[in-house]
Amino acid sequence: MEFSPVKDTLRIALVGDYNPEIVAHQAIPLAIDDAAAVLELMADYDWLTTSDIGSAEDLVGYDAIWVVPGSPYQHTEGALIAIRYARENSIPFLGTCGGFQHAILEYARNVVGWRDAAHAETDTSGRMVIAPLACSLVEKNEAIELRANTLIAKAYGQKVISEGYHCNYGVSEEFAAELERGDLRVTGWDDAGEVRAIELVTHPFFVGTLFQHERGALTGKPVPLVQAMLRVARG
Repeated sequence: MEFSPVKDTLRIALVGDYNPEIVAHQAIPLAIDDAAAVLELMADYDWLTTSDIGSAEDLVGYDAIWVVPGSPYQHTEGALIAIRYARENSIPFLGTCGGFQHAILEYARNVVGWRDAAHAETDTSGRMVIAPLACSLVEKNEAIELRANTLIAKAYGQKVISEGYHCNYGVSEEFAAELERGDLRVTGWDDAGEVRAIELVTHPFFVGTLFQHERGALTGKPVPLVQAMLRVARG
């Protein structure tokens, strides 16, 4: 068996429409720099505007892909192309907030076969896999219970965590039931049992969270999932 060499420099694609006023966008570079320092490697990142992604070719050469908060995106298809490329090519993937929502949307359309899968923030027809939350999570903190022996649970090293949100949309009840049948598994829930994190079990690292764990970097906290993603990307 051949093993890939361990990389000491990583290239990360940050897919989303950069806005310096978005708190998560302020936090993401800090989270990456901190994780890279802990792992003693170099991590270079490029912000890729969704409207600049027209095909999978635009993602070739990246060691990890992070679809970041800030939806609705300028070009939904650009975000979906990036997610599909990461999923089909075993590229370490992280999706937070809007990235989580669009990872669900991509999976529904291209794996489950719901070609009319839709996002209630931007679509007016189709089967809504992303729907309005019963209660807004804009600038809210919440406890999340993690499924044991998953990537996210191993990264955090604990069963229950508390993280911050900035969103009004989550997984619809109809599609949450569908997730029990496939390889994209629910790995985190709130106290009411609502979906807050997912993982693709057939992939080396494909994790999405509705919460914005990257925000911890703004107060000097380590960001476990970013460290975990870079560790896998390093090889």
